[in-house]
Formats: sequence, structure tokens, C-alpha cells
Amino acid sequence: MTVSHPELTGDYVLDPTHTRIGFVARHAMVTKVRGAFHQFEGTAHLDGADPAKSTGQVVIKTESIDTGVEQRDQHLRTNDFLDAPSFPDITFRTTSIEAQSDTDYRVTGDLTIKDTTKPVTIDFEYTDNAVNPYGNLRVGLEGSVTISRKEFGITWNAALEGGGVLVRDKIVLEFDISAVEQS
Repeated sequence: MTVSHPELTGDYVLDPTHTRIGFVARHAMVTKVRGAFHQFEGTAHLDGADPAKSTGQVVIKTESIDTGVEQRDQHLRTNDFLDAPSFPDITFRTTSIEAQSDTDYRVTGDLTIKDTTKPVTIDFEYTDNAVNPYGNLRVGLEGSVTISRKEFGITWNAALEGGGVLVRDKIVLEFDISAVEQS
């Protein structure tokens, strides 16, 4: 069973067991390293009749970074990258939401990594909604955005012998969201 957009109006929380907040970084100029954050919280108020009135925020625990390689994850938690002890959270708070179509939305907000806040615009696709077996309305969204890590004060790198650098500046942030309406 699905419902129309006006009926999606309500307050939602991210379902951490069905949501992925990840990233992709080019490594050694030849391959991509993928990772995710496993600890986060997010809330949203959706206004299905007027998406511009919708709001949302996400708080990601930097310590929960996981690329599948513990040595790399430990390095990413140091002050060379995220400095998790000093900056335990990455935050995103919406400042505007624009409907591009019935399924496409442009979400702009303030992204804070370490002690730097920058505006970021993420294009999201509304994937669908459903009432789960427990009677809870669930909505799905997918989106991504490319950011410059240097703009957030993450400048560590190493030169490669044949030219280039170990880690590219551009990082793709990926969002596969499943949010459940709160009663």
C-alpha cells in the first residue's frame, strides 16, 4: 500500500538498520575506497503538500567510520582527517527544500565537518513509501553529493612517486535513507 504525497506529512526518524550513510574516495589515483558511518541519528518533518516547509537534520558519529580496513579507519579518525576525539559529530541541517518533480528534490543545508560549516546541496530521489507490517509509514530517499574535503579543513595527503596524490580532494557522500513516521 502506498499513500499520496500530502499523506506523507509527519515527523520521521531515520531507521539505522535500513539506512546507509556512506562515502567514496579516489585512492592512489587508480581505485575507489568505499566506506560508511554506522552510528547516526536523523529526524525530519515532511510536509507532503508543501515540501518547502519540510525540515531535517542528521548527526553522524565520526568514530563509527568503517572502510573495512581497521588500520585505515584508525587513520581516518586521527587529526589528519576527521579528528574524532575533538570533533565527535558531523552534522547536516536543512535550510531549504525544493521539489524538482514528484520524485526529485533538491535539499540544501549546512554541513559541519570538524569546525567548518559549509552550505551543501544534495539531489534526492524519493524512491517510494509503504506501510510496514507493524502499521508504520516508511519513506525512502536516495541521494549523493560531491564535496571538497579541503574546504572542510581535511588536507592531509601524500605524494605518489609517479605523480599525483594518495587521496583525491573530491569525496562523494551517499545517502540511502529509510525513515519511519513517528506516531
